[in-house]
Order: sequence, then structure tokens, then C-alpha cells
Amino acid sequence: MTAAPGGGRYGEAVFRPGQAGEGRRIDVGALVYDDITVARLRALGAGPGWRCLDVGAGTGTVSSRLLDEAGVESVLAVDRDVRFLPDRPGLEVLEADITAGLTAPDVVLGRFRLVHARFVLMHLPEHERLITTLAELVAPGGVLVLGDAVDLTSDRTPDTPYTTVMRAMWQGLRAAIGTDVSWVPSYPQLLRGAGLGSVAAEIHVPPLLPGSPVSRFWADTWERSRAAMLATGLVDDAAVDAAIRYLDSEECAALSAGMLTAWGWKADDGASP
Repeated sequence: MTAAPGGGRYGEAVFRPGQAGEGRRIDVGALVYDDITVARLRALGAGPGWRCLDVGAGTGTVSSRLLDEAGVESVLAVDRDVRFLPDRPGLEVLEADITAGLTAPDVVLGRFRLVHARFVLMHLPEHERLITTLAELVAPGGVLVLGDAVDLTSDRTPDTPYTTVMRAMWQGLRAAIGTDVSWVPSYPQLLRGAGLGSVAAEIHVPPLLPGSPVSRFWADTWERSRAAMLATGLVDDAAVDAAIRYLDSEECAALSAGMLTAWGWKADDGASP
């Protein structure tokens, strides 16, 4: 497996689960995106009788809402570190690394009507192989749903404290842990390449408003990735601090990174999922 230039991984070099406040940061991110994610999963049919797999489940907010709101039969929540996942009926927890493979019989048994992964693959190499692995876990007639960040800054985006630090963040995370969102718009084609059909995608861009959950999420994310950003030479501590203040000011006028959600269906061979 190709390592990040800096040799690190998500949850190790940056965003360590044991770091104070990391669970809160994840939960703030959930406040931003969970409504959109759960609405999409329910619109795709997630409901009673569905066995679901939630990869990179984090604090389990999507898994729990699938059980409580969609009424699915069960959710298998998988993460490399499961300390934040709740102990509750209908939720099975598995500590595993998807880069090592999830199709081995001793890791995951059976197939799932829904396989979902959000803000996971963007941090990992070998995207096509991992998407193929996840597609293999989809039952006939089931759906694979992938969500990841899309960077909306570009060379033509006006320079502001926000855009300066966001560019440094993406570059720093790529060097430190291999995060790469440049390929995320290719999701629809990658899903087709994995043998799935009826592929579609959408993008959600939350508004950057003072005190909003997405503004708090980016402020917390910058604090945790500060060392990686400083290592790029693009920003210093003063620039990061200025960007955090900018987020909470009336002068803030920028686009947050978007969340692209793409899905594809496995052909139904007539068998029960």
C-alpha cells in the first residue's frame, strides 16, 4: 500500500482518537452533514429489512439514525478505532482496517443492502481497489453510497484568510497522511467501473456563517492539523489564528468545502439480500 509522503495515516499523525476533543470534532461534523446523508439514504430506500454496513462509522451518528429513523434491521459499524461507537440494540461494532480487506470470511460475513462510507476514502490510497472491495459487499439489488469532500478553492478564488488556510490544510494533510480530494469528482465513473449501475451523484455545500457547526468544525480541524499546515510553508501560526477569527466574523465570505455523495446499484439477480 502506498504511504503518504510523510509516512503517516489518519488517526495517527493527525486526528488521533485519543486526542482531547476529537470525538466532539467528529460530532460537530455530523451536525453539518448527517441530515443530508440520512435523507439521501432514506430516499434510496433504506428501511425495514435492510442490513447495512457503515464503514468509518466514527461516533455512530449515521448508524444510529439508520436504526432509529429509517428502521433498518441492523447496522454493522466498522472503524479502525471504535471507542466512540455506542453500545445499543441493532448495532454491531467491528474494529477493522478496510485497507487490509473486508471480504475475508473471518472479517465480514454476508452482504448488505446498503454499504455506506463517508469521509473515509479521501484519506486512503488505492481508491479503485477499495471501491471494488466495498462494491463486492453489496447484496444483489443493494446500493453503495460514498461521500467525500470536494475542495472548492482554486487559483481563481479570491485570497482571504479562509482560502489561504484551506489550501495549506489540503496540501499539509496530503503530505502528512495522504489525504487527496482531487479524485473525488470521479466517483460516478469509479462506481461504474466497479460494476454498479444507475449511478448518480449530488453535492452539498453548507453555508459558512459565524458560530455555525461547519465553521466550528473547520476551526477545530485546523487546530488539529496545524503542524501539518505549518510544515507546508504556506502559512504561519498568525495566519491560522487569523483564519479562525475570520470564520467567526461578519467579514467571512467564502465557500466551505462541499460534500459529494455518489451512489450505484448492484444488479438484482432475484436472490434475497
